[in-house]
Amino acid sequence: MADWYRIAADGGATLTVHVQPGAKKTECAGLHGEALKIRLAAPPIDGKANEALLRFVADRLDLPRSAVTLKSGQTSRHKVVEVRGATPAQIAAFAP
Repeated sequence: MADWYRIAADGGATLTVHVQPGAKKTECAGLHGEALKIRLAAPPIDGKANEALLRFVADRLDLPRSAVTLKSGQTSRHKVVEVRGATPAQIAAFAP
């Protein structure tokens, strides 16, 4: 198991991500320490980057947006995202 995600006993998962808002395009950019680095095209204004992050994670895991929530890091680049309904294989395949 990678350091950037944890699978809970109830089937949920938490992802530790490092976000780079204002990038040219939204994409996974590999690891940043013990976090998955995600570049976001959205600016870090009025929660737009947070919403873009949650939509990106949901789309990449083929889940509804409601299955992905931001647990911590609302104003930080270091964030913890909670995912419900994804398999461990889907989570592991999330990173490039």
